[in-house]
Amino acid sequence: MMTRRDALALSLAGVAPAALRPSLALAQDAAADPTRVFGPDRPASDPRLGAPKTLNGYFPFTVPKTREEWAARRAAVREQVLVANGLWPLPEKTPLNAVVHGKIERDGYTVEKVFFASTPGHYVCGNLYRPAGKAGARSPGVLFAHGHWANGRLHDAGEQAAAASVKAGGEPDPDRGRFFLQALPATLARLGFVVFHYDMVGVADSTALPHGGGFSDAAAELRLQSAMGLQTWNSVRALDFLAGLPDVDAARIGMTGASGGGTQTFILAAIDDRLAAAFPAVMVSTGMQGGCVCENCSYLRVGTGNVELAALFAPKPLGLSGADDWTKEIATKGAPELRALYALLGQPDHFTSRAWLEYGHQYNVHARQMMYAWFRRHLQGRPEAEAATAEPPFRPVPPRELRVFDATHPRPADELDAPRLRAALAKSSDEQVGRLTPTDAASLAEFRRVAGTAFRVVLGGGLPAAAAVRAGPFETKVDGAVLHRAVIGRVGGRDAVPAVGMLSPAFKGETVVVWAHPSGKASLVAGGRPAAAAQPLLDAGFGVIAPDVLGVGEQVPPKPVPVDARYAGYTFGYNLPRLAEQVQDLLTAVAFARSVLRARRVLLVGWGAMGPAAVLARSVAGDAVARTAADLNGFRFDGVARTDDPMMLPGAVKYGGLGAALALCAPAEVFAFNHSGTGIGRLAEAAYTAAGGKEKLTRAGEAQPDAAVVRWLLR
Repeated sequence: MMTRRDALALSLAGVAPAALRPSLALAQDAAADPTRVFGPDRPASDPRLGAPKTLNGYFPFTVPKTREEWAARRAAVREQVLVANGLWPLPEKTPLNAVVHGKIERDGYTVEKVFFASTPGHYVCGNLYRPAGKAGARSPGVLFAHGHWANGRLHDAGEQAAAASVKAGGEPDPDRGRFFLQALPATLARLGFVVFHYDMVGVADSTALPHGGGFSDAAAELRLQSAMGLQTWNSVRALDFLAGLPDVDAARIGMTGASGGGTQTFILAAIDDRLAAAFPAVMVSTGMQGGCVCENCSYLRVGTGNVELAALFAPKPLGLSGADDWTKEIATKGAPELRALYALLGQPDHFTSRAWLEYGHQYNVHARQMMYAWFRRHLQGRPEAEAATAEPPFRPVPPRELRVFDATHPRPADELDAPRLRAALAKSSDEQVGRLTPTDAASLAEFRRVAGTAFRVVLGGGLPAAAAVRAGPFETKVDGAVLHRAVIGRVGGRDAVPAVGMLSPAFKGETVVVWAHPSGKASLVAGGRPAAAAQPLLDAGFGVIAPDVLGVGEQVPPKPVPVDARYAGYTFGYNLPRLAEQVQDLLTAVAFARSVLRARRVLLVGWGAMGPAAVLARSVAGDAVARTAADLNGFRFDGVARTDDPMMLPGAVKYGGLGAALALCAPAEVFAFNHSGTGIGRLAEAAYTAAGGKEKLTRAGEAQPDAAVVRWLLR
């Protein structure tokens, strides 16, 4: 039977699947540096060392094999969407105080002007289209998000563009060519739907904040405040408004929108169960994911993409349209997978898609008529054979007459600009998160549910199920100790983390220490001998494994990985921040100690600047780590002033920073030192007290000698 010592000494490369054994040039001559894994002319091959993923990448969706697998994946991605948008937990829903006025009569429908407060001091504006003369039974409703056409719901394409649309066959007449964004809600109202056509932030009448502006700095990132998050919240409150109308059946509400409005549609469909049908047009694809700031926020598409985000609505009725744009391949990339998912869930007739490749980016009459039929089937209960309808001509309302504010209904006096709105949102969020401070077992469970989910998202997940040796190990002797140099990674992943395992003849295979150091694995050796702090661990029969986490040692990228200077969400929306990647590498080392080395007990120590990463790793490691010592290095997330700071972790301030991370460790043994000025105490102590393990949290405000830290680990 293979011992734990044998496991450390043997390479698994010969037994692992080929996918886990990428071709890596390993340096076998360790004369210059006994901890070096790669040769000086043969760089590491971890894909994270290359260019970051962008919104123009490739985002395929893999259909799960079982309903159970999808249910778990759907729940995780939905939570990711909520956290990314700054809506986890959902903010308090304050009174809308909606104002509806200025009815305009048209043939078969009416148009009214609406504004309401989605949150105190921030107003959503729009037009409400209703069937004329309808009484009795409540009508189905539709939310309509206009997308990025100029002036939004007030859009006038102009005579020249309208004539071109008519000539190409995309529109039947000049009125619909110019005012297609009016034709849609007008037709739905004539068909018996109540439609709320509402503004994006910074468009038409909703101009207290510039479109996509006001949230591009580090402070906004740290609180997960974003233009997209605000716009998504506005969609939630728009649904509240529509569902609360006395003439609307709240159980039969759909949503549609094109381009950026399509993004708003599938995002709301992903997070709000009240929608009964959805039709995002010319947006969902495996290609470009949305180019505007209002379609991007940190963490949103890390490990996922728009096809899967749209899939979160399944098995409810979902229709898609494409055109000669980034959605042109939807018939072969995206739609087949969505169709397979709907079949798996037993509702194959609840998905449809079509692309009109003869037209450019549009929501023209052909796509609109497809949408009308879809909503008539699924919101009005019409048989498929009766649902199709031809869009009738209409008489547009001059855009100026659709404006919400006038002399009788001026802009609200309490309307907030971006700085004041952000301050109000931060205060409300702080109060909401503060109320989660644990006081007993029940409140501790709720804190773990909310904060634990948030940290799982911002850190890129919890402990991996298993790790493996990608290449190596190569053995080196260092003054009586044995070093095993190897490349490790997660089973099923592509990471390639250089690491060193160190053991002495006293190693019993019982306990392994994961060693996190700013100098990485090189810190295990000093002057040709095991480092002074490592030697007592070796003498006690412990094994030590030290990885070079991303950005350290041999995992330093050949050139700096940029953070988009315009908006960090363009980077962190598709790639984890470096600090989160470092946490993931530490978790990989923990999984390696458990699954490969088969250690019965794993300890974790974070030295110097790696202390915060160690605490963060422990916060999402479950019960995999028995004891953790971490130098908090006097660090506070609210001191991060630049989005390209290596310690930037979007959302860290919102959810309580290192204090919350320590609280999530309760009741495991933790020694947190050098924490003076970090503000960790109250929340961490409350959680440990609620968990019945107050004595298991040891704190020291000042820096500690290495020997004292090691003694604590050994005790």
